[in-house]
Amino acid sequence: MAKKARNRVLGRKSSSFTLVSAMLLMLKGNQFVRPRHCRINVSRFSIASCCCICFLFINKVRIFCLHLFVQSSSQSAIFRNDGVGLGERGLQWTEVISWEPRATLYHNFLSKEECEYLISLAKPYLAKSSVVDSNTGKSMDSSVRTSFGMFLNRGQDKVVRSIEKRIADFSFIPVEHGEGLQILRYELGQKYEPHFDYFVDELNTKNGGNRMATLLMYLSDVEEGGETVFPNVKGNISAVPWWNELSACGKRGLSVKPKMGDAILFWSMKPDATLDPLSLHGACPVIKGTKWSCAKWMHVNEYKV
Repeated sequence: MAKKARNRVLGRKSSSFTLVSAMLLMLKGNQFVRPRHCRINVSRFSIASCCCICFLFINKVRIFCLHLFVQSSSQSAIFRNDGVGLGERGLQWTEVISWEPRATLYHNFLSKEECEYLISLAKPYLAKSSVVDSNTGKSMDSSVRTSFGMFLNRGQDKVVRSIEKRIADFSFIPVEHGEGLQILRYELGQKYEPHFDYFVDELNTKNGGNRMATLLMYLSDVEEGGETVFPNVKGNISAVPWWNELSACGKRGLSVKPKMGDAILFWSMKPDATLDPLSLHGACPVIKGTKWSCAKWMHVNEYKV
């Protein structure tokens, strides 16, 4: 197939070159060499010929530029530092790591200074993390989630507001649809068993409707373990370049290894607004080091705080 496509491109180049060459040969200075009894106006035809040549040249330049753009953006999108927020971020780029569920990894979403700032806000207020009781819709203690965490207020300060604006720009979900940032700390052996971020009870969907997407930001590196794993994902889970660095838990599905500043956006809903069971995900136990992360849950409608 690639060979046929190349032949078609070469054919177009050849035909264009032949057309332009023939037109140039027919021009002699400002005189046009024409057959006997031909009544074509020479000057007009010469101008028209030049216009055709210019058009062909511009068209070729346009196609060449389009080819370069498509080639550079086919695998990922690359961004420069936007100059907004705390500290300086490195070169940012995104890559789609899964279509089922939809998940995109954003490299250097946060700066080192922003990560450290969020951790400093959370440290004095950390408490045992809880889960939602599917029967009552209320928070409860559970052994499936052993981390510690706390919530920031939405729009709490200038730095938080700039991060929330960045999340909205990336996800195309308004800031008003998001809950406050939740900062989480996982120490040795701590984990969160695979779960869904969307709700199945009516109580938790009264405010803003269901959760449609999650942005999970990594505030620290983790020496070993602590991966975010999607056990139900469709596709080749071992295709990721960091496969050999994953723990046994991380190899149970498509996994992302925590890296300070990176963020993963994944969708709990399909494009048709139905819940996506493939969005099941968990936090693998930390084997070595400490894991800090920050979650932003976004709803279908405005989430009132």
